[in-house]
Amino acid sequence: MKVIEQRLPREFDKSFTVFCEKGNFFPCPWHHHPEFEFVLVTKSTGRRMVGDHIDFFEEGDLVFLGPWLPHVWVNDPEYLYGKSNRKAEAIVIHFTENFLGDRFLSIPETEPFKKVMDIANRGMVIKGQTKNEINVMLERMLSQSGLQRIASMITIFDILSHSSEYELLASPTFELNSKSASSSNLNKINEYIMRNFHNDISLPEIASIANMALTTFCNFFKENYRVTFVEYLTAVRIGHACKILAEQDLNIVQTAYECGYNNLANFNRQFRKLKGMTPSEYRKTIAS
Repeated sequence: MKVIEQRLPREFDKSFTVFCEKGNFFPCPWHHHPEFEFVLVTKSTGRRMVGDHIDFFEEGDLVFLGPWLPHVWVNDPEYLYGKSNRKAEAIVIHFTENFLGDRFLSIPETEPFKKVMDIANRGMVIKGQTKNEINVMLERMLSQSGLQRIASMITIFDILSHSSEYELLASPTFELNSKSASSSNLNKINEYIMRNFHNDISLPEIASIANMALTTFCNFFKENYRVTFVEYLTAVRIGHACKILAEQDLNIVQTAYECGYNNLANFNRQFRKLKGMTPSEYRKTIAS
């Protein structure tokens, strides 16, 4: 699919954009943009695609996206064909990394949120009490202006900074413009994984690449990536499989082999676990 670059006009007296999307359905195509984005669906149902992740959405669904991450929300057929007696509606916020000034993210107090911004490059669906609290604030922001609106944004940043109630969406191979603040060890680890994920990579092997003891490496990886090494490697492999299924004509067995799986049953199991569908179903969904 060809991704469309979209830009939203910003009011000259506002540092970021807050608006309510209303209509029979959500009209945006598969697109990306340089801004961070919150999307709260307040009415309608359907499917959303973020990077290589496909899932259902319903009312109350809240997602936080990093810049340049392709995405689209597709309403269910009754909305698309005008058969629903309700409108589709969502609250959308766009903001740039420096919308509060070039030095805002350099102050010590923002360090926890900078980590959230890094992982938002894969897209985050917010859940639980965190979602409930942020949804209320987003709805209030439609009628706020000035310092009230900025204060609400900073409160939302603080809530996300201290929450683990989220699920990452796109696989690591879709992660764009990540700006991790940690040492070159992360770049070294990530480069090695991306070059060798189709082969077996053992924990001792990757720990030696990082020049760390095994326990130190496991703790370092979990702290920086929010998942274990094995979970991350699986996400990379399945993400690459999604790219193959969407863009190439390889069969499922060939796809599994290209992604480092010699066991088709294990490949199918891991794919369903991460994507909620089989590889064949994923290919059909993309084609449709």
